[in-house]
Amino acid sequence: MITDTVRHEKGAGNPGESHIEGARRPGRWLALGVLVLAVLLVAVDATVLGLATPFLSEDLKPTGTQLLWIGDVYSFVIAGLLVSMGSLGDRIGRKKLLLTGATAFGAVSVLTAYATSPELMIVARALLGVAGATLMPSTLALIRNLFHDPRERSLAIGVWGAMASAGAAVGPVVGGFLLEHFWWGSVFLINLPVMAVLVVVGVKLLPESKNPDPGPWDLLSVGLSLIGMIGIVYAIKELASAGATPGAAVAAVLGVGSLAWFVRRQLTLPTPLLDMRLFRNRGLSAAVVADLLTVLGLSGLVFFLSQFFQLVQGRSPLEAGLAELPAAVGAVTAGLIAGRAARRFSVRVVVAGGLAAIGLALGALTFLGQATGYPLLGASLLVVGTGAGFAFTVTADVILSSVPKEQAGAASAVSETAYELGAALGIALLGSIVTGVYRDFTTPAGVPSGTAAAAHESLGGAVEAAAGLAPDRAEALVSAAQVAFVDGLRIASGIGAAVLLATAVAAWFLLKGQKLADDAGH
Repeated sequence: MITDTVRHEKGAGNPGESHIEGARRPGRWLALGVLVLAVLLVAVDATVLGLATPFLSEDLKPTGTQLLWIGDVYSFVIAGLLVSMGSLGDRIGRKKLLLTGATAFGAVSVLTAYATSPELMIVARALLGVAGATLMPSTLALIRNLFHDPRERSLAIGVWGAMASAGAAVGPVVGGFLLEHFWWGSVFLINLPVMAVLVVVGVKLLPESKNPDPGPWDLLSVGLSLIGMIGIVYAIKELASAGATPGAAVAAVLGVGSLAWFVRRQLTLPTPLLDMRLFRNRGLSAAVVADLLTVLGLSGLVFFLSQFFQLVQGRSPLEAGLAELPAAVGAVTAGLIAGRAARRFSVRVVVAGGLAAIGLALGALTFLGQATGYPLLGASLLVVGTGAGFAFTVTADVILSSVPKEQAGAASAVSETAYELGAALGIALLGSIVTGVYRDFTTPAGVPSGTAAAAHESLGGAVEAAAGLAPDRAEALVSAAQVAFVDGLRIASGIGAAVLLATAVAAWFLLKGQKLADDAGH
């Protein structure tokens, strides 16, 4: 699949021997299953929280701001550390980093499951982000070393892409089942057996790979990358929720300054943490921007739709999870055929078409109402999943085919950074819009001020607060809160639709002439 990889591998030793060895590596498909587990689990962990939010709100009683931090700090930290961890994997070994990260991920999951306060939950989610950042960059880089045959590797990337896209939809189904039978912490404890399998099987089946001449790991660059990413995301979050505050201004200046220093330093180091010259490749840059904006437009929907199904339409957690299943079906199906479709038509047709489909589906959700029937919702989710499966799989292929094998970890990290940064920005911006619209609802007459204050923090808070009121007042309060929540969700869907359609147009022009590396090699 990847021309540069084939050239590098064939450049060392006998070309045919390298090809045959990769094609016949025993256990490679089982090893792929291990890598897919890691991808699926990190994606699930990022989205399952939305389903558990009503229960978590009732137990830990976070404020609206704390609830947003619980939702997005995981992505903040992952976005800040992915580039550093991708580069670290290139240096110390991707297998070693993956297995170490998997062990840490399982341990921190226990802390998350048993968090006893909103503050502890935020800290635990941040630590989970640190562990998650070690997993994602290693997976694609290891796939390049498992599959030397271009056709097999193309299918492997498709499977990886399908699972990465489907994770957001699988999370609610698994989480819904657990929440039906256990407490909210159980959605994090599912990480333990999966990570145990990953470590035990991975030790035996995964090959070690790293850059043979990596150079030192520059700690100053690591710090600049982390501070820059978190600073910028925090500034946008504050700007969206509280306006132009001094804190937002300081964070923005610190973030932009740190990233500018990071870029300048990478251009002067003999062995940079991230080779900035990679971005001169138009296809890579376009794919990265498309990923970031796509996830940004989708994040608000993913984070709030589970709450809509449960707290507005009254579905059980399992029913809510099953209601989101069409997205997983579409993502898996599209991911497996995305490479073939891109070769038959073109990269830009598949990517731009997938993004436009998501945009139109989000546009349909601007007509959402409290009593909207499932056919519209299910069809929209199916289209969203299908579009995401096509777009994310092909852009991952484009990004990886733009770099030499030695920098596979760094390229994977760039791809995942765009994804996670988009998720953090999406929750910060679109989530703040939903929250802002929600908090403006008018409290029905006769509701005590303390109850009203709790109800305005979150929809889950409103449902819980209403339990202590007389039936007629409780119904009026919950109804007013639901209407405000749906209004916010409609606005967020409209903004997401505009972002996706604009990104589709940009991808159409920026990916002109771009081909998958297999095509280029023939």
